[in-house]
Amino acid sequence: MAKDKVKKAPRPKAETPRGFRDYFGQEVVERRRMLDAICEVYHAYGFDPLESSAVETVEALGKYLPDVDRPNEGVFAWQDDDETWLALRYDLTAPLARVFAQHRMDLPQPYRRYAVGPVWRNEKPGPGRFRQFYQCDADTVGSQTVAADAEICMMLADAFEAIGIRPEDVVIRINNRKVLNGVMQAIGVLDPADPQVRAHERGIVMRAIDKLDRLGEDGVRALLGKGRLDESGDFTRGAGLSDEQAAIVMGFVSARRETGAATCARLRELVGGSAIGAEGVDELEEIAALMDAQGYSRRAILDPSVVRGLGYYTGPVFEAELTFEIVDEDGHRRQFGSVAGGGRYDDLVKRFTGQAVPATGISVGVDRLLAALRAIGRAGAAEASGPVVILAMDRERMADYQTMCAELRRAGIRAEVFLGGGNMARQLKYADRRQSPIAIIEGGDERAQGVVQLKDLDLGARLSAEIETREEWREQPAQQTVARSDLVAELRAMLARADARGPGAARGGDGAA
Repeated sequence: MAKDKVKKAPRPKAETPRGFRDYFGQEVVERRRMLDAICEVYHAYGFDPLESSAVETVEALGKYLPDVDRPNEGVFAWQDDDETWLALRYDLTAPLARVFAQHRMDLPQPYRRYAVGPVWRNEKPGPGRFRQFYQCDADTVGSQTVAADAEICMMLADAFEAIGIRPEDVVIRINNRKVLNGVMQAIGVLDPADPQVRAHERGIVMRAIDKLDRLGEDGVRALLGKGRLDESGDFTRGAGLSDEQAAIVMGFVSARRETGAATCARLRELVGGSAIGAEGVDELEEIAALMDAQGYSRRAILDPSVVRGLGYYTGPVFEAELTFEIVDEDGHRRQFGSVAGGGRYDDLVKRFTGQAVPATGISVGVDRLLAALRAIGRAGAAEASGPVVILAMDRERMADYQTMCAELRRAGIRAEVFLGGGNMARQLKYADRRQSPIAIIEGGDERAQGVVQLKDLDLGARLSAEIETREEWREQPAQQTVARSDLVAELRAMLARADARGPGAARGGDGAA
């Protein structure tokens, strides 16, 4: 009998997992440049950097995510060999609570920190909605006064201005969870004596309001009642409120008036005799006054429709929205929308210490903010070009080329030696694909004469359509012969001319005549 053939294992698919994405060179550079500018503002406000672990215990993270119908309630979790459940962090705030509780004896109070890094959420992916994304946070832990909340909002406004977003293109919408709790108390779904009663229904109400911009009033009203059937056929169970109760909640959502004072007056009506609701309105008035005193009133409005989806907020909440228009994937003009959010979370640290520790903070959605900068042409296009590429014309002289490259780097010029294989045309094609501004050529003849050829690839691409003969190509200014001893000076001058021209048209082909 013939031996059974051994089946080869199938090759893995070279594809990004669903809900994840890859980031390439220029996008990474743009992100870093934007974050550096934001963090410089945070630093100027007296905040210190913090890098915490990407992995936390599930117990430390807590159950605060809005997408509770997902496996592990929205987090990527696994059991360690000591049976401890671990998870990738879903934001940068819950880890901060753990860090502060663990190191509180060594930290100043209030503790002001900023942090940047990826977070992971086990949510249903969709267009523009990924399971891994970057956040940039700033928080104050240990301050009870709402002046800390107002400062966070003002600092965020300054950060937007630092990255090139005009003040008139930003609005920071502010609300207070205490006001919403007052409304909940008014409709009978919150008992201050026992906050756990009907907590699940209140969570559904909160998440429904948070989806107002996506679902509209009809969609939110459905979630306040029996539930909602979406376009895919999935049914989301609602909070089970009566029509009368839902009407009061919708009245809260639409309570914004032309002035902050009028909005607060309407909110006082809605919370009725609720003490927690009245306290929330008082805090809104104080935040508005503080921001007005510093000249930020045009960039901040009181908006009861802002509730934030995470369950740990206990007081003021805020969202930053960019108001300029873009054209979406369907060709419709719309406002860009929310790019940051945050609020007060006075009970997170208490979970670890048993003692109440007030805290407030903001989180910037890095990918969305970077997309906004691209939409208005301020994402750092000046760094779009790649490195100067030194062609390896003679393989046996690789050490000489690397010496030349080191000389350029010491002079502050980004450069590399071509390390692949192939002739000059292939090497120039590589330089073109790298978006290199200039290629350096030093073959045997150039070496003997003590010169190098500098090939301006961008200018060459622009002129190539106008050049018909090889003689014309050699004479045109996109290629120069300079003394080897003058390489750095001549290269700097050519790069300066390229910068003055601005970004060139997209280049194709190998850049050769």
